[in-house]
Parts: sequence; structure tokens; C-alpha cells
Amino acid sequence: MGPTARAEKAPAKINLTLRVLGRRADGYHELESLVAFAGVGDALTFAPSGALTLAVSGPTAQAAGDNADNLVLKAARALAERIAGLTLGSFALSKRLPVAAGLGGGSADAGAALRLLARANGIALDDPRLMQAAQATGADVPVCLDPKPRLMRGVGDVLSDPLDLPRLFAVLVNPAVAVSTRDVFATLNLASRPTSDGGTSPSPLVLQGWGGKPTAFVAALAKDRNDLEAPAIELEPAIADVLSVLHELPGCRLARMSGSGATCFGLFPTNAAAAAAARTLRVGYPQWWVRATVLGAGQS
Repeated sequence: MGPTARAEKAPAKINLTLRVLGRRADGYHELESLVAFAGVGDALTFAPSGALTLAVSGPTAQAAGDNADNLVLKAARALAERIAGLTLGSFALSKRLPVAAGLGGGSADAGAALRLLARANGIALDDPRLMQAAQATGADVPVCLDPKPRLMRGVGDVLSDPLDLPRLFAVLVNPAVAVSTRDVFATLNLASRPTSDGGTSPSPLVLQGWGGKPTAFVAALAKDRNDLEAPAIELEPAIADVLSVLHELPGCRLARMSGSGATCFGLFPTNAAAAAAARTLRVGYPQWWVRATVLGAGQS
């Protein structure tokens, strides 16, 4: 195998909805989330070699923490444990997404690492050992392994087939605060209880159908929720400020927090409207991280 470097996008994961269905006896929470991927994200390259290494650069690299704890390395080691003789090598991560931001950045990086290792080693992307390694790496890594819109359930381990969702023109906003997922769940303080159906019933949103009309889809989406929004706002009131500002922007049809925060998204009718909103935000709130993008399969 030659030393030619390969590259993969690591698109931001957006939780369009997020329901906390209950807390399990082991302390983990049962979730149901409709997930899409953005056209913005980190970027990862890989060059096969003898040793497993990682170099991190980019505007948010410093916030990413110690390389030894990076999910790229954790994912690579998890796959090497499952595939004897796996060719490893040198990863270079360009970190562009905010950290601890509800965008699944580290998980997206890990998913990209597993795809790169699969390509370099001639492993099919549907090889079950890839999913096993993803599950061993982190709760959000399985859905990031093949970044397409899906319904995610359980503790992130139960995934629907890819969903046919409309292209959603969005603005992503992070108010330059990091939020601990653990702290958000602790603030939610949900009593331990089994879910009524094991988290396997189809989402009402997906069942409802939208007849090929994006406006109908967004209207249905607005009837759903993110159960972590309120506890995250309790920890970081700046999230409420972002949502309020997004709601007031011309054309904004829905503003909601993604994941456990603090990043929020606003949905707009056109790409031009989203771009105009992003320009307005950058002028008015220069300290915020703002990106206009299209939500879909993360390849825009």
C-alpha cells in the first residue's frame, strides 16, 4: 500500500429534534432524535504508515484538548482491536467546529477516521466491525459513521435507514460558550423509568409525511422539540439569547438548539435568506461563531 494521503469531511451533526424518553437502570438515557448533517465541519486526512499518530490544527484546535483523548485515536484503536493486522498511520485533523457545542464534532471526526481506515484497508463500509468500533468509541459515533439523515434511538445505537428529507437552509450559531453534556443531563434530572415502547415506535414527525413540500416539513418539525434545551439554558442563559435573536431574523421559520448545546440553528426558506441572516449576525454579534449552511447529508 502506498503512502498516498486520503481525505474525508467530518460534517457537523445537527439534532433537528431530540426527545429524552427515559433513564435506564445503568444511568444512560434513552433518546429519540432526528439527525441531519451540515455542509460545514472538520476535515481529516490519513496517510498509511507504521505508527498511529494525530496532528491537530485549525481555528478550534486549542479547545479540542489533549490529543491523547481525541476520539480519532480512540476509534482507530477500537478498530485495530477488532481487525488483526489493520494498517494504521498518520492522521491530520483540521478542527473548525466549536468544541462541546452540540454538533458532534469529535464524533464526526471519529466517524471520518473509521471511513478512512476502511478505505485504506479495503474494508467494506457495511462491515459490522466498523459499527462495533463506532459504538465502542462514543454514543454519537455510530450515526456519524455514514453521515446521512436518520432517526437515532436508544443510546445512539439504534439507527434508521437513511431518510429522504428536504434540503434545509440553515444558520448555525454558537455564542462562544461550551456546555457539558453530562451537566445538561444532570440538570434535566429525569427520574429513572423504562420507556413505554423501548424507543422503537416510529417518530410521529417521520410518520406524518410532508408531501415533498419543505414548508410542510418545517411546520411539522416545529411541533417537535429538544428536551435538553431548557436545562442547557439554565446552565448557559446565552443560549436563550441566541434563540431569541434567531427568531427575530427575517424569514426564520424555526430556531432550536442542537444536541446538548450551546449551538443553535435557524431554518430559512432560501439559501440567500440564510446567508443574509448570517451576515447580520456577524455584524451584530462578532463574538459568536456563525455559519450559513445546508442541512442534509453533510456533503454540500
